[in-house]
Amino acid sequence: MKPRLKHSLVFLAYFALYSIPNMAQNKTITQKVDSLLNLMTLEEKVGQMNQYNGFWDVTGPVPEEGNAAIKYEHLKKGWVGSMLNVTGVENVRKLQKLVVEESRLGIPLIFGFDVIHGYKTVAPIPLAEAASWDLDAIKRSAQIAADEAAAVGINWTFAPMVDISRDARWGRVMEGAGEDTYLGMQIAKARVKGFQGDDLTSNNTIAACAKHFAGYGFAEAGRDYNTADFGTSTLFNTVLPPFKAAVDADVKTVMNGFNVLNGVPVTGDSYLQRDILKEKWGFDGFVISDWASIGELVPHGFAENLAQAAEIAANAGSDMDMEATAYVTHLADKVKAGKVSESHIDDAVRRILTVKYELGLFDDPYRYCNAQREKERLNHKEHHAGVLDMAKKSIVLLKNEGNLLPIKKNQPKIAVIGELANDNNSPLGSWRLGSDNNTAVSVLEGLKKFSSNITYARGPKVFDPEASFLNHVKINESDETGMDEAVALAKESDVVLIVLGEHGFQSGEGRSRTKLGLPGLQLKLLQEVYKVNKNAVLVLMNGRPLTLEWEAENIPAILETWQLGTQTGNAIAQVVFGDYNPSGKLPMTFPRSVGQVPIYYNHNSTGRPNPQPNVFWSHYSDEKNEPLFPFGYGLSYTTFAYSDLKIDTSDKNNIKVEVTVTNMGEREGEEVVQLYIHDKVASIVRPVKELKGFQKINLAPKASQKVQFNLTDKELGFYNNAYEFVVESGTFDIMVGTNSQLGLQGSFTLN
Repeated sequence: MKPRLKHSLVFLAYFALYSIPNMAQNKTITQKVDSLLNLMTLEEKVGQMNQYNGFWDVTGPVPEEGNAAIKYEHLKKGWVGSMLNVTGVENVRKLQKLVVEESRLGIPLIFGFDVIHGYKTVAPIPLAEAASWDLDAIKRSAQIAADEAAAVGINWTFAPMVDISRDARWGRVMEGAGEDTYLGMQIAKARVKGFQGDDLTSNNTIAACAKHFAGYGFAEAGRDYNTADFGTSTLFNTVLPPFKAAVDADVKTVMNGFNVLNGVPVTGDSYLQRDILKEKWGFDGFVISDWASIGELVPHGFAENLAQAAEIAANAGSDMDMEATAYVTHLADKVKAGKVSESHIDDAVRRILTVKYELGLFDDPYRYCNAQREKERLNHKEHHAGVLDMAKKSIVLLKNEGNLLPIKKNQPKIAVIGELANDNNSPLGSWRLGSDNNTAVSVLEGLKKFSSNITYARGPKVFDPEASFLNHVKINESDETGMDEAVALAKESDVVLIVLGEHGFQSGEGRSRTKLGLPGLQLKLLQEVYKVNKNAVLVLMNGRPLTLEWEAENIPAILETWQLGTQTGNAIAQVVFGDYNPSGKLPMTFPRSVGQVPIYYNHNSTGRPNPQPNVFWSHYSDEKNEPLFPFGYGLSYTTFAYSDLKIDTSDKNNIKVEVTVTNMGEREGEEVVQLYIHDKVASIVRPVKELKGFQKINLAPKASQKVQFNLTDKELGFYNNAYEFVVESGTFDIMVGTNSQLGLQGSFTLN
C-alpha cells in the first residue's frame, strides 16, 4: 500500500524524512527533528506524546466501535507516538505499517515492553543479580534480554528500576538493586549499557528506561503506591544518584512514579523533572509517565480532573502519557487556552522524535521486524548459558556449619522436600511477561542430573497452582496433607535438602507484605524435618529479604537462591554439589523481625547509640538492633583472610587504600572485597558507614592478592541541602572487608 500524499506539505514531509540518502547523511538528527517538527500540527505533536496499550488483535478484524475504534483512528491520524505490550514481529509490523502508511506524516511508533530480567530466556530477578556484585555478568544479562526483546519487535524496555529501597515489605524490591546507593549506581550503569549497547541502531539493542523518578522505593510502610516522605539529604545523597548514573550512561528515557514526594505527586513535579533531570543534569531523552499516573493526579487530590492533570503533568516535564489518555484528549485545548506553552510541547516531541531517530526507526521502521531473527534468537543456547552463569553468581551462602555443603555426588539417601523443589513456574519470578509458564528447570530436575540417590516428597501444599501476575497468591495455612510423608522420608535419609520460600508472584508490583516469614506451613514443615534429621540444608527461593531467626539459629546450612529464572535448577545443583563455589553477597539487609523494617546498614548515628545501664538509649526492648544477616554478607566454600591494610594520603586528590586478601582454604573461590568509609564530622550528618568501592577477585587455594582502591572527591564528598556537591576536611574512618560489619579498620585526615 502506497502512502496517501494528500497535499504538497505531506510530500515535503516524506521528502525530508525518506529521500536522497546523501542529503540525509549530511543532516544531523537535530536538524531532521526540527524539520519534521515544523511540519506537524499541534494535534500531531500531542499525538507523539500519547502511548496506548495494545488494544486489539492486529491479525483480526479492525475495531469498529467503542474505545478500541477510537484508538485505531488515532493511530491512523498519527495521534499515537508509542505502543506498549505489543510483541511479535507479525503484530509489530502490522501496527507499524498502519501508522507509517496511513498517517499524514508517517512517523514510526516506538514499541515498549517491561523486559525486566529477560524475555523468553529468563535471568534471575534483578535483586538476585545484584547479589552477584558482578557488573560484567549483569551487563551481559541485560544484553541477552535486549537481544530477545528486539527479535520480537520491541525497541524500548521499561528497565532498569533504579529505586533504592530499605523496606523488604515493598514487593518491588525484587526489581531493583537493593538498599545501597553506590552499588545501585554501578548496576544502573551496567544495565543501561547492556540494554542499549554501543549502537542503538543495531537490531539487537533497545532503549532503556530508568525508573521510578523519584522516591518510589521509600513508600511508607512498604505499601505499594503509597506516599513517600523523606528529607532533602536522603533525596540528594541516596535516591537520586542511581538516576544520575543512568543519565551519565546515556539512558534514553526516564519514567516517573506513582508516589507523592514532599506533598507533590512526582508525575507533576517540575522541580524533579525540569529543574534537576533536564536542566541540572542535562538529560536529553524523554520522560514517560508510569501507567496512567497522569490520571492518578486526580485521586491524589492534586488535579481537579483529567484535563487539569494533563496541564500539570505537561508543564512539569512529563513528556509521554502512558495509557491515561490525558494528553491526546485535553492537551491541545490546554495549549490553545494558554495553560500550557507550545514550547513545552515542542520540547517533549523533539525529545521523543530524537530517540526514534537514534533507534534508526526513521531509516527503517521495520528494523525490528525480522521473522527469521525472531525464530533464531529466542531461547538461543548462548542465552541459556549466559543466564546460567548469572544464576550461579547470584546465589548467597548464608550458613554452612560443619561444611555440610557441598554434598558429595556419591552421597547415598538424599531427600529433597518442598513444593518449590518440583516447581517449573515459580522460579521464573515476577515481571517476566514475555516468558512461557513452566519453562524453568526445577530444583529437583537439576539435582537429579548429579545424583541418582535422590528421593522427593512434596510436604504440605502451600501455593495456589493458579497463581498469576495479576492476582495474589493464595496460601494454604491449615491442610497438613503430605507432612507425615515428608518427615518420614527425612528420617530415613542421610541428608535433607528442603526447598522453601515465596512463590514467584508473591513479590513484584502490588505485592507488599506485612509478614516476612516463610508463608503457610513451611516453617512447621522445616521444624518437623529438623526434629528427625539434623543434616538439613535449607534452600531459599524468594524475591525479598525474609525473617529467618529460627531457621538461622537451628538449620546448619542455608542457601539464598532467590528466584533464578530459566536455569534455576541447574544453577542450584551446581552449587549444592560443589561444581560452583558460591560467591554472592547480600544487596539488602535481612532483618531479625519485621518490626526492625526498614533496616539498612548505612544509617545515621543517633544521639544515644550505645548501650546504657538504663533504658534511655536507642534500642528495642524485645529485639536486638543488629540484623540477622547484614548488607554485603555471603560465605564461600573456602575462607578469606584480610591483612596489611595501608592508607596512602600523599596525594590528597587520590587517596590509595590497599589490602591483602588470602584464600585460606583448599578450594578456588571468589571474594567481593568491600570498602566502606565514615565521614566522622560533617556539616550534614553522614551515615555510620558507606560503601564506596568493591572488587570481585578470584583466588586459587592459599593464594594472595593485593587489592587497591582509590578515594577521590567523588567518593569522599556529598550533597548539601542546597544540592551542592561538597568535599569537607576532617577525619574519615575506613573499613575494608568481607561485608558491611566485618573488616580491617583504619583512618586518615583530609585537610
